[in-house]
Amino acid sequence: MESVARGGTRWKRFAVVMVPSVAATAAIGVALSQGALAASFAVSGQQFKVTAERLDGKGFVQYGAMEVQHNGKHIPVAVSAFKSATIQGMCQSVVIPVPLFGDVSLNLKAGQNGKKVTAKNLYIDLDQLDADAVFRDINIGVAAESSTKGPGVKKGDRIVEGGFAQEADSATLTDVKQTAWATSAGTFKLSGLSLSVKKGKHECY
Repeated sequence: MESVARGGTRWKRFAVVMVPSVAATAAIGVALSQGALAASFAVSGQQFKVTAERLDGKGFVQYGAMEVQHNGKHIPVAVSAFKSATIQGMCQSVVIPVPLFGDVSLNLKAGQNGKKVTAKNLYIDLDQLDADAVFRDINIGVAAESSTKGPGVKKGDRIVEGGFAQEADSATLTDVKQTAWATSAGTFKLSGLSLSVKKGKHECY
């Protein structure tokens, strides 16, 4: 007997739609765990949540920019960028509403149990950040384009005119909680990768 979800959505039909994309995501996740690919995480029009026990970054710059969504909408964000970073206890989650089915959560965890996530030329477009932070040799009020400490302004970023920017030789963030619109890196190695897709809301925090 075929199972039917509330609202008349057939689970088998839903599986046919979702399995290819989940399989592709899992394949990409395996490659990332082996350090084989550059990475870019973004869901059109969707924020996602990220937590980390600790982030140690070198070559830091932060500046204001306008994130352009696929629907043409402009959203102000703070871009945090590192030439290199190691992350412990990372969790990333996004909740996607599926018509006639409900919420579906994609959760990605890595760098657990003593393992570390490593990234080069890491850019995070965020609009909320809570953490305990230590910045070393910080300069505040510099122009983003003239920063010499970080990896530079990300290609295609629309910098906020007259906006803020700051840079530092290195930074350490602990107990990190943030909401972001996009994350990208030249290389991203997710040691101890765990990826799951579940019905309902299952967020990192």
